[in-house]
Amino acid sequence: MVSTLLGSIDPAPPAPAALLDSAELRLENKLVQVRLGMASSLFAALRAKHAPTAHHSLRVALSCSAWGAALGLSDAQRDELEVAALLHDIGKIGVPDTILLKPSPLTADEYHVVERHREVGADILRSCCASDAVLAIVQNAGGWFDGSRETHELRGPELPLGSRLVAIVDAFDAMTSDQVYRRALSHERALAELFEFAGTQFDPQLVQDFCTYINADQFKLQSVVARTWLKELRDAEGDGSMWQLSSGRPSSAAAKSESLFYRKLLESMQDAVLFIDSSLKIMLWNRAAERLTGIPAASIEHKLWSPSLVNLRDEKANLLSAEDCPVIHAIQSGVQTLRRLSVMGRAGQRIDIDAHLVPIHGKGGVSHGAAVLLHDASSQITLEQRIQSLHEQATRDPLTQVANRAEFDRILASCVESHLERRLPCSLILCDIDHFKKINDTYGHQAGDEVLIVFAALLRRHCRSGDLVARYGGEEFVMLCSDCDNATATRKAEELRAEIADFPMEALEGKGISASFGVTEVQSGDTPETMLRRSDRALYQAKAGGRNMVVQLGSGIAGGEVPVKRSGWFSWLRPAAPELMLERTLATSVPFNIVVEKVKGFVADHHAEVSSITENFLSLKIEAQHAGGARRASDRPLPFVIEMKFEEPSAQQQNGTSAKMPRTLIHVSIRPQRQRDRRRADVLQRAQQLAASLKSYLVAQDYHPGASPTPDSPAGDTNPTEKSLAR
Repeated sequence: MVSTLLGSIDPAPPAPAALLDSAELRLENKLVQVRLGMASSLFAALRAKHAPTAHHSLRVALSCSAWGAALGLSDAQRDELEVAALLHDIGKIGVPDTILLKPSPLTADEYHVVERHREVGADILRSCCASDAVLAIVQNAGGWFDGSRETHELRGPELPLGSRLVAIVDAFDAMTSDQVYRRALSHERALAELFEFAGTQFDPQLVQDFCTYINADQFKLQSVVARTWLKELRDAEGDGSMWQLSSGRPSSAAAKSESLFYRKLLESMQDAVLFIDSSLKIMLWNRAAERLTGIPAASIEHKLWSPSLVNLRDEKANLLSAEDCPVIHAIQSGVQTLRRLSVMGRAGQRIDIDAHLVPIHGKGGVSHGAAVLLHDASSQITLEQRIQSLHEQATRDPLTQVANRAEFDRILASCVESHLERRLPCSLILCDIDHFKKINDTYGHQAGDEVLIVFAALLRRHCRSGDLVARYGGEEFVMLCSDCDNATATRKAEELRAEIADFPMEALEGKGISASFGVTEVQSGDTPETMLRRSDRALYQAKAGGRNMVVQLGSGIAGGEVPVKRSGWFSWLRPAAPELMLERTLATSVPFNIVVEKVKGFVADHHAEVSSITENFLSLKIEAQHAGGARRASDRPLPFVIEMKFEEPSAQQQNGTSAKMPRTLIHVSIRPQRQRDRRRADVLQRAQQLAASLKSYLVAQDYHPGASPTPDSPAGDTNPTEKSLAR
């Protein structure tokens, strides 16, 4: 098996580009109107109640439709699936705002209230939906495959196929979306969690099929679905119907320009800006607020404000209650206030701030809420400020005026080491202009230079304070994004891709260009070289998949991982006999064939040499780099031998049930290749670094025979059902 699947180190299929969650409201209205007709008012009501849930439902519907097409479902089945997916969360109209907008994990009682939304949704649809199939899909979407959920009687194949499909896509989209109490999971970690619960919560065969679909060209499949929906709308536009969703009258060019300036100003401000309405709902959370608190805007907007959200404390470092909160007081009293407070920063440190609270009133003194400006008043020099200082002093590329490759290499080494030590995410976006040689051949090298200058300027426009743009070589550029995870970097790359594709190039007679993007996040055991090679692999897959797309690879930093330290931190690896440095058994929920693809990525990114392959055994020769790069003689690479024995035990061997999907076990041993290196002081640390890297690539965890391992995820032991609430 191993020798067959590992015979050639070929790149895996491209990962999907960002979903259509950034589609304009008008396009969303058209798509929904086609699928729902008169019932589109239900979707409008859901969006009015909680816009993030409506956007989530549309993404689930598009993904289900594309996946259904890949599975060969009939047109009638896909119609039922699409409508059910669009309305699967319609019952959240009946969930109280105090729960739906809560900016923290739910209690058991609150979770029970939210779970009733499925019953409420079925009641709403029974009064207006004539399709028994749609009703059955919505009603059973919350059922578990093994029948262990008390609220649902059906199990296994008794559950409607559409319900089993929606359950998987619903959980995947929720896990890969930002929540205020956790960052979005990478696609690899989300897939690993689906496999972890395959056979209990999800249909195991459909989880396998979904993995195949998600690793195919999902972006193109969803584009086809969207075009099909819109074509049906055009064909039906002449029916004279007076009922349709409307975004309101088109705004004037002046209003659009004013909105653009307003948005860009808020995005570029160094101070955090929050808009909180009179009901305490957070309406705006700018990029500076993300940097200050580490909470992404996508996860916090439309939630209710609470001082505990950012651990807001007064001048004496006392945690403020809702009664003492100056933000709430400013809204209620209408008095403008300036106070010295403190918040909890993204790395868990306390940051002193100057909070300027400005009440917003309309005609007749009606309160609309408050604008909150938070200025970092601490004397601490943050990591972003240090990198920004380096950025300003960098040796620049003479043509594009961004950093050159040598400067990028220096900063990347420092950034990887610092972020791994502090357990903060940082991401790399490698981008390449498509068919650049053709541009030079058609329009001349001077036009090509102009394209490079404009392209670099577009990249810099999307930079935050602390980010770095560099020319990596030729038409290749790289963005190093501090305090940025996989999901955020992928969204940024997708925004860049779309803007570049629509940008008219004066040097090309007004024609546009396209670019391909490879995205990755630093993960345990990484070195600058492995991180860069992984992003290069992602870029190669984007170009091989047709160009003009974004591909993300890597699992990133999991919240439950333990940081690499200079001494014996790695509790799951134990020192063994002198001839064997480290040994341990790892377990991953993903099937064996996917494990092999992940091992291929590990081999490629570490420039490992395959020294031996048998059916279930693999031996590698690999050089362990220092995490910060080789800056001293003692930092030079150390050659190691990694041996892996693969085992895929049956379900009965693991837990006595055939429903549970088997886990893949990997027995790992790591030892230095040269006898003399065993006496080096840092040999254990280097071996631990390799082991941590392998664990990250495999999305694996420690295996204890007889125990049920807990999934490695930022949400701890929260299962995908709780994540699929998409509140």
